[in-house]
Formats: sequence, C-alpha cells, structure tokens
Amino acid sequence: MALLRDRGLNLGRWTGRPGARLEKGSGRPDVARVRQAAAAADWTAVRGLLEARPESQDRTGLLWAVGDTSGVERWIGDVLKTEPESALALTVAGIRYVSWGWEARTSALAKNVSREQFEVFHSRLRQAEEWLYRAAELEPGWTSPWYVLQVTGRGLQVGQATARRRFDAAVRRDPHHLGAHTQQLQQICEKWGGSHEEMHAFARESVFKAPGGTPLGQLVPDAHIEEWLSLDSGPDATYMRRREVVESLRQAADHSYRHPDFVHEGSWLGLLNSFAMAFSLAGDRACARECFQATQGRVTESPWEYLNGSDPVAAYRKHRSAAGR
Repeated sequence: MALLRDRGLNLGRWTGRPGARLEKGSGRPDVARVRQAAAAADWTAVRGLLEARPESQDRTGLLWAVGDTSGVERWIGDVLKTEPESALALTVAGIRYVSWGWEARTSALAKNVSREQFEVFHSRLRQAEEWLYRAAELEPGWTSPWYVLQVTGRGLQVGQATARRRFDAAVRRDPHHLGAHTQQLQQICEKWGGSHEEMHAFARESVFKAPGGTPLGQLVPDAHIEEWLSLDSGPDATYMRRREVVESLRQAADHSYRHPDFVHEGSWLGLLNSFAMAFSLAGDRACARECFQATQGRVTESPWEYLNGSDPVAAYRKHRSAAGR
C-alpha cells in the first residue's frame, strides 16, 4: 500500500501516536489570522489576507472563517458604504449574512423552527443573494459568489434546476472547486429531494473526471457517510461494510490522496479525516490506519461530529485505536 507523499515528503513508518487535537480551518494559519482580523473589525487586514489567496487557489475556507465570525454584520455595512463597488466586500457581506441567517434558523429540524425564525433566516439569505449577484457582476470570473449562492439556494429552496445552474456557473469558472462540488452533493442527496443513486453517481463522476491527486476524492467518502447517516442502527453498519462500498473508497483513495500528484494544501486534512472515518466504519483497518497516520492526530470537526457531536476528538481517538494505532 503506497504511503502518502507531500511533494517528496515521505511519511515513512509511523512511530508513536501523537495526541489528537481539533484543528479549526484545517489547521491553516491564515484561517486563524483572518478570524482574528474579522473579530477586531479590521477590514484592511481581512481584505489583505483574502486577496493574498486568489480565487484561482480557492479562498472558500478563508471566506467561511470570516462569515462564521460573530460581529462581522455590525461593521461590514460601513465597508460597503465606503467601497460599494468592491466585489470582495460584497462577497464577505453575503457569506456573513448566510452564516448569520443559519444562526437564526439553528440546526433544528424544520418542524422545531418557529415562523419568526424562518422569517429572519429567509430575510438574511435574500439580502445575501443581492450582494452575491452584484459581486458576480463586478467580477464575472470569480467562483466564490456562485459557490455561496449554492448555499443560499438550498436555504431558500430554489429547486434543483436553479441549484444546478448555480453549480454549473461555479464550475465553469473553476472546474475542480471542492466547495462547489460539496454543495452540489448536498443538493442532490436524498434529504434535499435527490436520491442516493444520483448522489453517488455525481461523486464518482466528479472524482474520476478530475486529474489524479484531486481533492475531489473526498466526495466519495462523504457520499457514503451521507447514506450511512440516513439509515437506522444496524443497517447503517451493514451498508458501510458492503464490498462495493469498500472498493469504491479504495478506488477514490488511489485517485486522490494516494496519487503521486496529491498535494498537502487547502482542504487536504478534511479529506483525510473523511476517508479515515469512512474506512473505519467500513471495517478496513489497514486503509483507516494509513489515513490516521497521515493526519498525525489533527482532527477536523467534520465528519467526526456525526459520531460524537460534543467531542469529535473522542470519536477520532476511538476509531484510531480500533484501527491499531
């Protein structure tokens, strides 16, 4: 079994077991810095950090770091008054209102969300869409506004046809944008009106149409985890251990993180955590162990939160031990 390499970095044999720790923003230092700048209402610093990671390098993670920072809604309006033609400011405002909208809605089931909460939720998403469409007009080559419009579209229930047009708009600009593909995967999953079959077909087609070493490999374990989540206890374990599920995970791994062109940048840590959990649930200890070795104890909240919402690190540790490390 090939060991992972990072542009010539041979991980070699794993000696010892590093302590597990939760990594916010995949452990990227620029994510931590942009959060600090956003919390301090320092638009100059936020803008500088975002501009330092151009669209061509997928600044999705940085944008969400700003959008998830409480208080941005209090100062981003003043920035828009000063810079009304700034596509970057408009995108930041849009993504903050998306996150702020979901804060109002909460993650509760729809039947447990009040009418007032839904009104606030939809109002914020509609405002976000105005800003995002304007950003897309100002910077027609950017992917980010269209990616965020995929998120607002699901919240506003725009329907599969409109959602697909937004995805297509995103990938015309960046054919292998992981965020756009992840949003489309959610859009066509069963719980949002799609089907398991459509979801898996989309994941496999996206991965194997991409060059070797693609981070889109994450779509395959994410799709299997999504179906696993939809099943009752018992059938869920049976599903994950099916031979064809295990084989599809191995094939995706070969085309993704095991490929010699795989690079440890961007969302690589989330990808390996997704594969680690999927292989663990599938009972493939050797492949799971390989992923745990590569993460070196660095845990991403997703997907481990599905196993332990209050302590994803504990779920990681449990399955790492079960894999023999």
